[in-house]
Amino acid sequence: MTEMTSPDVDAADPGPQPEREAPRLSDAAIADVMKLVRGADSVELKATVPLESHRAAVQGLPMDPVEAQPRQVYFYDTPDLALNHAGVVVRTRRVQGGRGDTVVKLRPVVPDDLPASLRRQADFNVEVDILPGGFVCSASFKGRCSGDDVRAAAIGELPLRRLFSKTQRDFFAEHAGGITLGQLVPLGPTFLLKDRFDVNLVPGRRSRPQLLVAELWFYPDGSRILEISTKCPPEDALAVGTATRAYLRERGVVLASEQQTKTRTALEYYARALTAAAGS
Repeated sequence: MTEMTSPDVDAADPGPQPEREAPRLSDAAIADVMKLVRGADSVELKATVPLESHRAAVQGLPMDPVEAQPRQVYFYDTPDLALNHAGVVVRTRRVQGGRGDTVVKLRPVVPDDLPASLRRQADFNVEVDILPGGFVCSASFKGRCSGDDVRAAAIGELPLRRLFSKTQRDFFAEHAGGITLGQLVPLGPTFLLKDRFDVNLVPGRRSRPQLLVAELWFYPDGSRILEISTKCPPEDALAVGTATRAYLRERGVVLASEQQTKTRTALEYYARALTAAAGS
């Protein structure tokens, strides 16, 4: 199963255009994603907001930028992104307050093809990410560390492997196509702000509030990505997805007609920077 993407947009300036809606999954794609959802542990619904609508989104949603949590993210790959091409993502993260965490992620996967021994691990999770016009199912081994260790590894004062548990390292070795953790270079850091807020997706009805998350990622070239997301149990994916999209529309939040992914944007940006530095 591969991630679906929206068509490329003509680079030429076409002049004023009517507002385009964010893409939707086709009936066939919905059938495919529901098969994956049934075997997953969780579902994350996510969408990006176009740059020109960031201010309106902040004003339209009950978020508080002052209370947003600052974070710093490092991805690790080879300069030519060979790890990403193998379907593996390695990420470390510093969180306000001295905490840190790590993840080794494999995608795409089919839940039913994963060994039961992996699925029983407490720090292993299978999740389907659904965005306008696309989806991907991933398997992640998560871990915890200190924020100081994340920084020390990024600047070469601590071996990267020290940040990961044995189960994470074994999972990496199995799927990395012969690439070792020692061959990886830090891609980052990327600074971001994360805010969480509860909303009632069905106005006028007494129901459990749904937690929405807003992440604003700042890239070194001045570009940024605003993503709105929410998680839910697999059995609630269709209902929560429909209600969330309606809620965002009601609050005046425009979704991008061409969706961006935070990870891909970061990897490609820093890989280009490395290539430019090597050629200078």
